[in-house]
Amino acid sequence: MCVTITPRAAKYMRQMVRFGEGSASAGFRLAVKPGGCSGFDSSFTVAEVPTPGDTVIEQNGALLFLTAESCSLLHGYTIDFKESPSAAGLAFTNPNGPHVCGCGAGDSAAAGQGGVGVVTFMKREQAPVAGCSSHKA
Repeated sequence: MCVTITPRAAKYMRQMVRFGEGSASAGFRLAVKPGGCSGFDSSFTVAEVPTPGDTVIEQNGALLFLTAESCSLLHGYTIDFKESPSAAGLAFTNPNGPHVCGCGAGDSAAAGQGGVGVVTFMKREQAPVAGCSSHKA
């Protein structure tokens, strides 16, 4: 299995499928590619069936369809749902990766000690990553 889905992320995915008027067997199709200020550009759609070549992951009641490229890029990551006063969305973390803020500026002191590898807040319909600003974690 290439990723782990937390219960919060699974709940978000199930809600998006329901609000996207997907059937009971529909899934959350996630596409991630290199780019964006955080290292990944991501988008999602509600899909009735996986596309040929997709990896299908069912965890915590969510059905996730990942493109082959996305599965490769996210191998070992955990997908969580994060919410703050200014943003909400899925967060991709690599527990074995170096600490990186949301815009990809690393903290070399934390390298190799585990932490957030990449955090990307995404919007539906392939919107660009919003709110990219440098900060210290």
